[in-house]
Amino acid sequence: MIVETVLRTKGGGVVTARPEVSVGEAARQLAANRIGAVVVIDGEGIEPSIVGIFSERDIVRALANHGEAAFKMRIREFMSTNVVTCHPGDTVETLMAVMTNRRVRHLPVLDDGNALIGIITIGDVVKSRLDEATMVVESLRDYVSAGR
Repeated sequence: MIVETVLRTKGGGVVTARPEVSVGEAARQLAANRIGAVVVIDGEGIEPSIVGIFSERDIVRALANHGEAAFKMRIREFMSTNVVTCHPGDTVETLMAVMTNRRVRHLPVLDDGNALIGIITIGDVVKSRLDEATMVVESLRDYVSAGR
C-alpha cells in the first residue's frame, strides 16, 4: 500500500501551528483535534515551509524541565526541527523502516511541489498493515473453501 491510498482513507487534513504559539495553546489544539502532533510552519504565502513538529512528547519534556512555566513558553523552544517527510508514492513498508530507524511517530506528506498535503502517523501505518493482513487471511480462506 502507498501513502496516497492511506491519505485517501483517512482524509488529508493537517493541523499546523506557528513557532511563536505557546505550549499551552498547542496543547489545547492537540486536545481539541484529538491528535498527537502539529506541524510547525513558518513563512508567508501559499506554501509556508515546515520548520518543525511539536508533539505530546515535546510537552512532556517541556513540563519535566520547566514545570508549569512551560505552558507560556513558545513551541519553537521544544519542537523537533529535524523533520522527516514522505511523499504520496512512498510505500507503507518504507514508512515503517523510516519511523523505526528515526524513532518518529509522525511524517508530514509533501506533494511533488513540496506542498504539505497530509500527515501519516504510526497509527495509520499499523492500521494499514492490519488491513492488508486481514485481506490476505480472507483471500486464503476463500481459496481454501473453494478447493473443498
